[in-house]
Amino acid sequence: MSLASLFYPKSIAVIGASPNVGGGKLPYFQILKMIGFQGDLYPVNPKYPDINGIKSYSSIDELPGGIDFAIVGAPAERSLELIQAAARKKIKFVHFFTSGFGEEGNLELERLLVREARKGGTRIVGPNCIGIHSPEAAVSFDYTLKMGVPGDVSFLGQSGGATSNFVRMAASRKIPLNKVVSYGNQIDVGAEEYLAYFACDENVRVIAAYIEDIKTPRAFLAALREATRSKPVVILKGGMTHQGAKAAASHTGALAGNHRIWASAVRQHGGILVETFEQLVDVAMLATGRWPLRGPRMGFLGAGGGAAVSFTDLAVKAGLSLPELNGDTRKRIGERIRTMNTSTVNPVDLGFYGFDFTIMAHTINALNGDAAIDAIVPYFSIDYITTFQQDQIETGPGAISAVAGDVVKPIIPILSKYTEDSVDAEKVRISIFSALRDAGLPVYATIQDAVYAIARYLEWSSKHNGGEPRDR
Repeated sequence: MSLASLFYPKSIAVIGASPNVGGGKLPYFQILKMIGFQGDLYPVNPKYPDINGIKSYSSIDELPGGIDFAIVGAPAERSLELIQAAARKKIKFVHFFTSGFGEEGNLELERLLVREARKGGTRIVGPNCIGIHSPEAAVSFDYTLKMGVPGDVSFLGQSGGATSNFVRMAASRKIPLNKVVSYGNQIDVGAEEYLAYFACDENVRVIAAYIEDIKTPRAFLAALREATRSKPVVILKGGMTHQGAKAAASHTGALAGNHRIWASAVRQHGGILVETFEQLVDVAMLATGRWPLRGPRMGFLGAGGGAAVSFTDLAVKAGLSLPELNGDTRKRIGERIRTMNTSTVNPVDLGFYGFDFTIMAHTINALNGDAAIDAIVPYFSIDYITTFQQDQIETGPGAISAVAGDVVKPIIPILSKYTEDSVDAEKVRISIFSALRDAGLPVYATIQDAVYAIARYLEWSSKHNGGEPRDR
């Protein structure tokens, strides 16, 4: 069965819907209403004749036929009777939000649920997960997330909390999401099916995942190999250590295998492995840039030698390089700066001129014309901009946005901030970050974050074309 009716349902039933928000469960009915789901919405709860003005049904059997998706917030002990009713109604997908299944040793209950679902052609999402986020369909588990035009990043997460963390972090980084699924115990629809579906979606450019275990390794690796032919797949593995694996088992019932074998298999099939959530988001953000990164030759520019040295050290250790610039490039850079306390070699040290956005934009343009450079990494210091260049805080980022529209190489800004106790400095950081992200640039808080993302992305891009430019 295609997953289209799951991510683009035309009708949704919410089992256990209530007018009372709270009680330890997500108020899916209210969320769907709030975010503007346009399809048919059916609350099911025998306690209420209506919920928020919409007729409530006393049971699944009373629902009309042809329902695409049902969300169940009832206790696990009722799950078998509910899936039997859903199968009778031939509901296409049923998502169990509640826990109390295999993660607590109730494996026989999970087996029975799948058996009964099969009788009606019903597929199960979860159990023990928060479900679906599909902006284009106005379906979500979080009313704060933006609906409407979808982005180009999809995410599959075994943990509900991890999934929520990813979408919140992506939203704060201005990474527009296409589709998201939290799939929990995956007793029926497994990670490999979601991965294969996202791989075939031409609107998805990047796939990110948080995975604790794989039920069908061969099918998953086959889907991974196919997906990575055309798009990067970035994976954070939960349960990398023995103790972490025990935590995963109590969390989603995951049966984790040898991590070294897992990691080797994922890399052999084209996946990009990361170790933290921040890295997961960092690599995904890089992959959404306007121009794809296709090589390791970096052109660095900034103010002051310390940052340049740090970037050079970390970049070289990560397998990147900083080639010598040609004479014409150095001459162009020198047109706007004096030779005192500056250097036009790579890394480019603009000295005090590096706090001027217009000179940074000029230098970016110069590096764009150098055939020895694959990507341009400008380094901005919020600390010094707020001290010496306050007049450009509002207008300056526009100069970078303008030049970004002209260059044909990836621009990967680093927006550093070392002052940690200034609300005003943080406001400036957010303002400049937003402007650069709106220009389609991946923006990083530290040199090490940028270098890590570049190196991991090149693991995939060096073996492929790195994708096509994205229309803005």
